[in-house]
Amino acid sequence: MSQKVEKPVLSGQRIKTRKRDEKEKYDPNGFRDALVQGLERAGGDLEAAYKFLDAAGSKLDYRRYGEVIFDVLIAGGLLLPGGSVSMDGETPKTNTCIFNASEEMESMHNFEQVFVKLMRRYKYLEKMFEEEMKKVLVYIKGFEPLQRIKLARMTALWICNGCVPPSVLLVLVNEHLLKENVALEFVLEVFVTMKNERGVTSLVTALKRGQLEGRLLEFLPLNRRSEESLATMFGARGLGEVVRLHRAQASQEARRELTRVLDEELNDEKPVRDIIPDLRDMAQKNDIPDHEVVAIIWQCVMARGEWNKKEELLAEQAAKHLRQYTPLLAAFAHSAKAEIALLTKVQEYCYENMNFMRAFSKLVVMMYKSEVVSEEVILRWYRDPNSSKGKHMFLDQMKKFVEWLQSAEEESESGEDED
Repeated sequence: MSQKVEKPVLSGQRIKTRKRDEKEKYDPNGFRDALVQGLERAGGDLEAAYKFLDAAGSKLDYRRYGEVIFDVLIAGGLLLPGGSVSMDGETPKTNTCIFNASEEMESMHNFEQVFVKLMRRYKYLEKMFEEEMKKVLVYIKGFEPLQRIKLARMTALWICNGCVPPSVLLVLVNEHLLKENVALEFVLEVFVTMKNERGVTSLVTALKRGQLEGRLLEFLPLNRRSEESLATMFGARGLGEVVRLHRAQASQEARRELTRVLDEELNDEKPVRDIIPDLRDMAQKNDIPDHEVVAIIWQCVMARGEWNKKEELLAEQAAKHLRQYTPLLAAFAHSAKAEIALLTKVQEYCYENMNFMRAFSKLVVMMYKSEVVSEEVILRWYRDPNSSKGKHMFLDQMKKFVEWLQSAEEESESGEDED
């Protein structure tokens, strides 16, 4: 029978933890020193600098210190809040960085390639870079004017090549950056560079992608935040197309707001006589022409109807529903252009809502009798409809009424001749 061997008792002894099990201390200075030394050995040769960065990824912890890599490549060292570079450590700064490069676009393109290749090689750096840029852009007031220009040009290239989204620029909408036009000058440099590099179409596409076209006024200081200032400042930098895009977007938003207000007032059953001045004020304030307002009114009014499924009853029901809103339509359909726009809207609505196909002429005649649309405009529409939707069917529906209008017109003319 074999004797049981007792295990030795560990009394008072501390088990030594293996090194790899220990949580490494976060040491951005040490990481930066290693990075700076390698970049300095490249002696300003960006190809050699990239080769070092590529190889160093297997030795240095890029996942943990990605932010430090970008700080060093942009500013030459660790960025402190406010935009200054930390001078602690053995080798705190390198000259191989954007802030030390020439602001000429050739130099900027060379640096662009370092960033693009590095992020292709280490894909996880892409998300880190977007977060890094949100931080760096908040610091721009602490950078020298020429450094801001270089960073703006690089930001334009990074937006163009997809390294960062255009929306990253919204971090500049910050009170301390809006003062003294710091944020505005930066985005203007970004936009001008994008236009010069990729053309105005690419710039416009990027602004839409980042949903910036309707928010450009936010980059202006509060005391100068007006459409006139925006047009002047952007126009002076050759960015008239961006101003036009902004106005188009602002106009769309104004139309959406007018639609919302009208829907709300109709739901609240506000009297038509009180709705008219509200719409008039909004339209004038936002430069929305009457022919567009009348189309919005038609859309909102018809959306309120609950229609009978029996086609033979629908025309009468729709005319009755619409009759209560004719003063609202008439208030904005007082030009030939607005009347034609309304007739076109009625035509397209009846075509797109099949049950209304036979209701078209009844609705038009009702609006004629209510003095919303005039005889002259109906005759003009009949000669040359603006829309081809259901054109032949609706012309056929209107034939007898138009013949009556024409005969009445001829009788009127002959009566005048006899006088």
